Amino acid sequence: MSKLSHTRDKIYRTVARQMHGIVPCWVCGEHVLPEAATLEHIQPLSEGGNSHAENLAISHEACNNQRHAKGQVTLSGAMDGRVQRRTVKT
Repeated sequence: MSKLSHTRDKIYRTVARQMHGIVPCWVCGEHVLPEAATLEHIQPLSEGGNSHAENLAISHEACNNQRHAKGQVTLSGAMDGRVQRRTVKT
C-alpha cells in the first residue's frame, strides 16, 4: 500500500469515527464509500498548499476529477472547508 493510500484510509477512518459512519464528500457533500474515496487538497499545491492532514479532505473520485477538469481548483471564500449539501431540485 502506498503512503498516499495509507493516508487516505487513515483520514477516511478518522472522519467516519467523528461523523458516526458518514463520510461527506468535500466537494458535493454526499456520503463517500471507501472504494470511491480520494484525497482532495483544500488549498491546491499550485497555490502554496501542502499535503499535511489539515489541508486534505475526502472527496468522490468523480467530484475530484470534475473539479480539476473544470479548472475549479482555487480556494475561494465560498469554500471555507465546511461541507455544503447539494440541493436537489424537485
